[in-house]
Amino acid sequence: MKVKGFVHKYNDNVDTDVIIPARYLNTSDNKELASHCMEDIDKDFVKKVKPGDIMVAGYNFGCGSSREHAPISIKESGISCIIAKSFARIFYRNAVNIGLAIIESDAADEIDDKDEVEIDFSSGTITNLSKNKTYKTTPFPSFIQEIINANGYVNYIAQKKDKR
Repeated sequence: MKVKGFVHKYNDNVDTDVIIPARYLNTSDNKELASHCMEDIDKDFVKKVKPGDIMVAGYNFGCGSSREHAPISIKESGISCIIAKSFARIFYRNAVNIGLAIIESDAADEIDDKDEVEIDFSSGTITNLSKNKTYKTTPFPSFIQEIINANGYVNYIAQKKDKR
């Protein structure tokens, strides 16, 4: 399982209120949520992001309220993975539940906005193609890879049920 894309970089303590502002939580339309993703911290994010791009941040990404809308809006915007120094626990769990790949790594310090990055989840390798640097991280356990490949936990369980 690999992804490759360009980086959109943010600082520490990016909370769910700037990922998807509360004023847009009156919809369950994922595309509508994505159209407002990051707008309070980066007004041009939705214009810049391309399918497969990667978000990179510092410590405590996804802090704040426990809304599942935050990882949904990021994933629906086209982001294939988030690399951060650390994640708020509930955001981490919500991201896995909806099938958004997330990696905790100090590589976030050395990756800059607009760098091109490739991630191999099976080997735990992050390669900054712009700087020709490689970083090792803990590979995803196989069941996490299966959840992400299934596009979320609900789909993962349904697939397991169908195989019985």
